[in-house]
Amino acid sequence: MKSAMKSAMKSATTRSDRSDRPDPSEHLPYYEKYIAMVPPGDIISTLGQELETTLSLLGSLTPEQADFRYAPDKWSVKEVVGHVTDTERIFAYRAMRFGRNDQTPLPGFDENEYVPAAKFGARALGDLATEFEHVRKANLFLFRGMDDAAWLRKGTANGAAVSVRALAYIIAGHEIHHRNVIRTKYL
Repeated sequence: MKSAMKSAMKSATTRSDRSDRPDPSEHLPYYEKYIAMVPPGDIISTLGQELETTLSLLGSLTPEQADFRYAPDKWSVKEVVGHVTDTERIFAYRAMRFGRNDQTPLPGFDENEYVPAAKFGARALGDLATEFEHVRKANLFLFRGMDDAAWLRKGTANGAAVSVRALAYIIAGHEIHHRNVIRTKYL
């Protein structure tokens, strides 16, 4: 079972629409900062490579570093990891709904309400990292399983149009952003 999963994880079919950056009409301007962080190439491969990079970084942290806040009003590393996981779940759910041609408008969410409610600080960083890993692996299968038509479909989330392709890039860029924040402000 494990070898089949590893094989499936590595055998992404590159399609031009999965290597092409989303057009600005596919997302709100706010998300361009995340999309711009994503390196060129197949987004599914990028999501897989990022997973390994982030897990390596998280695995190198001590319990003290995991609980560190660089300012009193900022999240701890554990809370950042929990936030990245929550956000990925929400954006992937949007991608699944829109990819399945569900045009029901979806609400936004407030990460500043989610993080304290989740109590990420009470958990071990290794547990949070494993949860992130499982969420990402599930989402790799989700994105890999979508055909070209699904990949380009749009829906409405938080009052704005967004494509499945843009959601994949936003997920990737959001992770890169927070990994960079951990490296520059927490270590």
